[in-house]
Amino acid sequence: MPHLVLASASPARLRLLQGAGFDPEVIVSGVDEDLEIADTYDLVRVLAEQKADAVAATVDDAIVIGCDSMFELDGHRRGKPASPEEALAWGRASRGRSGLLHTGHCVIDTASGDRASGVGTTVVRFGHPTDEELVAYIASGEPLAVAGGFTLDGRSSPFIDGVDGDPGNVIGLSLPLLRTLLAEIGVRITDLWC
Repeated sequence: MPHLVLASASPARLRLLQGAGFDPEVIVSGVDEDLEIADTYDLVRVLAEQKADAVAATVDDAIVIGCDSMFELDGHRRGKPASPEEALAWGRASRGRSGLLHTGHCVIDTASGDRASGVGTTVVRFGHPTDEELVAYIASGEPLAVAGGFTLDGRSSPFIDGVDGDPGNVIGLSLPLLRTLLAEIGVRITDLWC
């Protein structure tokens, strides 16, 4: 079987894959994420495809996984916060509300050229963290490195009341969607276990 390549610098995505029995090689795509696509769902899918394409062009006999995540609240997209002030504003605005975390996925078999892509969407329900808690969280630096300024597997997890849908998708990669996409290109997910 070909080896697995993750086209992402995300440590959370890597941990998810490793925890599920995979040992992917990590190759960062370097793709510019500043695209003019209005629909967040379409944007994350296109970015995942571009990341997978960029890395697939550099490797032979591999299954390449590209992903991109963005959070959406009231139709407003949130990638990574540009500053601690923006992260604080987002945290305050999210209190007691729900939003959508979209993660685009693309898999490419570099040997055959077969590819499949899709988007996982999970509803995220926020609690009511205090300003003091939000300031302490922002001081950790974590929110500046993640889509929407929060993560389900880190320091902000106590501030999230729950999710409706795949929690892995919120962390950065939906394993059920990955299984479906691999099946579309004729690869059994169990064949990629290490």
